[in-house]
Amino acid sequence: MKTPLANGDEPAVPLPPPALRLTFDEDALAANWRALDRLSGRATAGAAVKADGYGTGARRAARVLWEAGCRQFFIAHWQEAPDVMASVPAEAVSVLHGPATDEEARYARATGLRPVLNSLTQVDRWLATGGGPCDLMIDTGMNRLGLRPDECGDARLQQLQVGTLMSHLACADEDVAANARQRDAFAGLLHRIPHQRASLANGAGIALGADYHFDLTRPGLALYGGVPRPELSPHIRQVVTPEAMILQARHVAAGDTIGYNATFTAQRNMRVGIVSLGYADGYLRCWSGKGGFVSDGRTLPVLGRVSMDMTAIDLGDSGIGEGDWVAARYDLPEAARTCGLSQYELLTVSGPRLRG
Repeated sequence: MKTPLANGDEPAVPLPPPALRLTFDEDALAANWRALDRLSGRATAGAAVKADGYGTGARRAARVLWEAGCRQFFIAHWQEAPDVMASVPAEAVSVLHGPATDEEARYARATGLRPVLNSLTQVDRWLATGGGPCDLMIDTGMNRLGLRPDECGDARLQQLQVGTLMSHLACADEDVAANARQRDAFAGLLHRIPHQRASLANGAGIALGADYHFDLTRPGLALYGGVPRPELSPHIRQVVTPEAMILQARHVAAGDTIGYNATFTAQRNMRVGIVSLGYADGYLRCWSGKGGFVSDGRTLPVLGRVSMDMTAIDLGDSGIGEGDWVAARYDLPEAARTCGLSQYELLTVSGPRLRG
């Protein structure tokens, strides 16, 4: 029988014990930002915390980054703002998608968020709804968001209060001529629009050198343990690791198959663990027969198909069993090479049960 609260509300339902979790190393995240800030030279490093902090939890990530010294944050959608504003001041947050409607422009003014204006239509909308501090994106070759270079002389831009004038590198993780073309195009436009600071480089762009840093860099993946260019590898620490409980330990005889479509056949008698992690949690089917979990430094290979809520692993003679926890091998560069997903996907696909 439920006991009513004094104010008439129902009592809170107690939280169940978890069977899966995403471990989060706050010290590693802070250290990664400090390293990227240092590698940015005379520029300052900001932080992309879009996509719920690249799947790690934006509220927590923003808090850790703010405490580490970061003062410029970038999200994609307006819906992402409340979580980030719970940890940092609204005026420190830029919304990359800009105000596509008057309602979004009014929301920016009401909250103090900085819209990133991406078109002359958005410039008109921002000015018509009262204007104020904003950022401005110039498209120097990605053909995604931003003003065309031939629009940068428009007189309306002189009315803006531009904090960050930015562009975005399309191929910073590769050694291609397009990087220098974008850098030179961006540098050639800076004098045309009044602004407080200029920003071009993402995390990979930081590794391209000082000519790409300008005043502000905008790392994302590298903050959370990804390595978009090998030059960054010595400076980046792993931040998150999926962990899950073993639901059942079972014996499988030689010749028996495991999982959907019987893609794995035991060649010997085996001791198998069923782990409480599957593709609904972001541990996708690409790990089938390729992934591995770790216990006490020992790798326990994935057997057969990953299913929605469970994954089978070879326990060998490890001695672990039901109720014990194992950690997925999830060093992002290595994991990407193993499963075929990008490091970005590996971070952002984590499901609500894993993050919750």
